[in-house]
Amino acid sequence: MEEIRVTSWNELSERLYEGSWEEPISRFRSNFAFRGLGNAAYDLKTGLIRLSGSAEKLEGHLLRNFIKYSRRDAVSDNSMWNWLALAQHHGLPTRLIDWTFSPYVAMHFATVRLMDYEHDAVIWCVDFVKTNRLLPERLRAILHEEGSNAFTIDMLNLVAGTLPDYDRLVQGECVVFFEPPSLDDRIVNQFALFSMMSSPTARLDHWLEQHPELSRRIVIPASLKWEVRDKLDQANITERVLYPGLDGLSSWLKRYYTPKTR
Repeated sequence: MEEIRVTSWNELSERLYEGSWEEPISRFRSNFAFRGLGNAAYDLKTGLIRLSGSAEKLEGHLLRNFIKYSRRDAVSDNSMWNWLALAQHHGLPTRLIDWTFSPYVAMHFATVRLMDYEHDAVIWCVDFVKTNRLLPERLRAILHEEGSNAFTIDMLNLVAGTLPDYDRLVQGECVVFFEPPSLDDRIVNQFALFSMMSSPTARLDHWLEQHPELSRRIVIPASLKWEVRDKLDQANITERVLYPGLDGLSSWLKRYYTPKTR
């Protein structure tokens, strides 16, 4: 896997948009999903795996009880994929990982935690169009029929109604990227999508190590973080926008008025 250590704001922007030109349509359309982390040492473990239990046993219990205790009108229909997306969105440990289509949103999450400013940050970039080529034929056929590069929950519903059904469909490890429904402004403003491995115990970072051509890591030195953060704030890429509401507003103001420590 390629790892790129940038030295300036301009180089960071150029690297994140690198390879986004699509000659057939003469437009800039990136095929990458981005995930920003405040410490370059952080991995891509799911919340489910971080529970340190038997992920394959816990997954069903967590989701079943989330559905049982949620409001009846929490989702627009009773699709398991809707519930899974809602659960991830509200912090339940699942096999999903949050990503964004937006390089600037990824920059935000790489620089938002002031407690990480002593550490280099990283932005993971995964070519989800290329990862689709490694999917089972039935899943690739759905993407082809829809003319899409990423799944929706309706598309996933066509092949599996439950996670066990999905796991039986997929033989071997692979990753699906799908767009969550527009549950609220946060999902919309963060230009979000999720990755999902083909089993509750599978690690995306381990899988990417076996397919180094599919991803790259862009490392942001700790010394560059303040500049990146200040320029993102001026571009209005802040908690106030990405987490609409009083909680996001308070988080932004607290961070924005925290004095620079070095």
